[in-house]
Amino acid sequence: MRWLPTVLLLVSVIIDQSCADRVLVLGETAAIKDSHSQFLNSIKERGHELTIRTADDSQLALFKHGQLIFDHLFVLAPGVQVFGGSLTPSEISKFVDEGGNVLVAADSNIGDALRELAVEHGFEFDEAGTSVIDHHNYDQSLDPGDHTTVVVGKDQLISAELIVGNSAKLGPVIFKGIGLVAGKTNNLALSIVKASGTAYSFDPKATRVVNPSIAGSRTLLVGGLQSRNNARIVFSGSTDLFSNAFFSAQTNSVNPAVGAAASGNAELASAIAKWVMKESGVLRVKSVNHHKKGETMPPAEDYFIAEDVVYTIEIEELKNGKWVPFHGKDVQLEFVRVDPFVRATLKNNNGRLSAAFKLPDVLGVFKFLVDYRRVGYTHVYDVLQVSVRPLWHTQYERFIRSAYPYYASSFSMMAGLVLFSIVYLYHKDTPVKGAKVLDSEKKKN
Repeated sequence: MRWLPTVLLLVSVIIDQSCADRVLVLGETAAIKDSHSQFLNSIKERGHELTIRTADDSQLALFKHGQLIFDHLFVLAPGVQVFGGSLTPSEISKFVDEGGNVLVAADSNIGDALRELAVEHGFEFDEAGTSVIDHHNYDQSLDPGDHTTVVVGKDQLISAELIVGNSAKLGPVIFKGIGLVAGKTNNLALSIVKASGTAYSFDPKATRVVNPSIAGSRTLLVGGLQSRNNARIVFSGSTDLFSNAFFSAQTNSVNPAVGAAASGNAELASAIAKWVMKESGVLRVKSVNHHKKGETMPPAEDYFIAEDVVYTIEIEELKNGKWVPFHGKDVQLEFVRVDPFVRATLKNNNGRLSAAFKLPDVLGVFKFLVDYRRVGYTHVYDVLQVSVRPLWHTQYERFIRSAYPYYASSFSMMAGLVLFSIVYLYHKDTPVKGAKVLDSEKKKN
C-alpha cells in the first residue's frame, strides 16, 4: 500500500492537466519566449497549458475533426502578413463563434492579417507606420524623442475592475504602438484603454502633421468585446505593453500630475489576460425555482390569475478558480407575455435572489425572464415558461360585496314586474255615469 499515495498523486496531476485550458501563443519569432517571458510565465503559473509557435508555422490549426484544439489564442505577432497552416482571419472568427477567446497585440509595423482580423470583429487599426503620439503625456526616460512612448493615466481606463483590475492601486501604464478605433455599428465594443484628449495617430517620421485620421479620446489603445456567445476578444495596439521591458520599467512622465512611479503594465496585462481567458467576470445559474406563496414546489398544473408567487434564482461567480455566491444587487426579473407585466429587482441573500409578487389578472402564456447584462460579466439569460389561466367557475365568490347595488336593482325590477302583473291582470274598469254610447253599440241594440 506504500505506492497508493504516489498513484493518487499521478492521477490528480493527470486530471489537472486534462482540465487545464489550452493556449496557443503566436509570435513573429521564437524570441517571444524571452521578450515576453514574464507575461507568459504568469499564465503558466495559473495552471494553463501553453503552446508557443511562430505565426507562419505550416502546422498551425485551431480545429481537428471539427473540434477545438485550443481554448484560447494569443497573437503577439504584429507584422504577420499571412498566417501559416490552415490559420486565417476567417478561421479565427469561427474559433470565436465556437467559444474560443482571443488576445491580439499589434504594433506600428502591423501586417494585413491582423488588420483583417480586427475588421471582422468591428475594429480598425490605423495605417501601418503610424503611432500614437502625445506631446503632453510621454515618458521622458524611455521615449526616443518622437513622443510615441505614451504614459496612460488611470482616468483613461474603462470603469470595470473585472477587466483592468483595481485602477486605484494601478501605476501608470506605458504604451508604444498603433491606435485603433471601434466601428460605428459595433454595439459590443469596449473602450478598455483610451488615449488622452491631446493624443493623435500619425507617422512620427513625417515632418508635418496634416489631418490625422484619428485623434483625441476616440483613439483606442486597447479595445475589446464580448460576443453574444460570451466569447471574448481583445485588440491591443502595442505588443510592448506585455513585454518584460515595460513590466519592469520606471515611468517618468512629462506630465507633473503623473510624475515618476513604477510601471503598472504587469498588473494591467494580468487583469486583461484573466478577463479574456474567463478567469474573472464569469457567472452561471445554479438553480431556478418558482412556486405559490406558502408552498415550496411549482404547481402541478397552471397558475391562476391574481395568485401570489415567489420566484428564486441562484447565481454563482467564478473567483480564483472557485464558484462562489454572486452578490450583485441589480438583477431584475420580468414576468413577460409580449411586454413585461411585472418587473422587480431581486433581493440577494448570499447568492440566492428572490422576488414575491402577485400575478396579473390576465390569462395567457407568460415567461419568468432574467436577462442580466453588465460590463465585464458574462451574459446571464434564463427563461421559464408558465401558463396563467382564469379561475374555475367553482372558485369565484358567490356574492361580491361591490355588486350589492346590482343585486338590489335586479330584485327590485323583479318585484316591480310582479306588482305590475297583478295590477294589470286583476284590475277592473268601472263605467262612468253619463258616458256616451258608441254608434256600434247602438246598432247592436
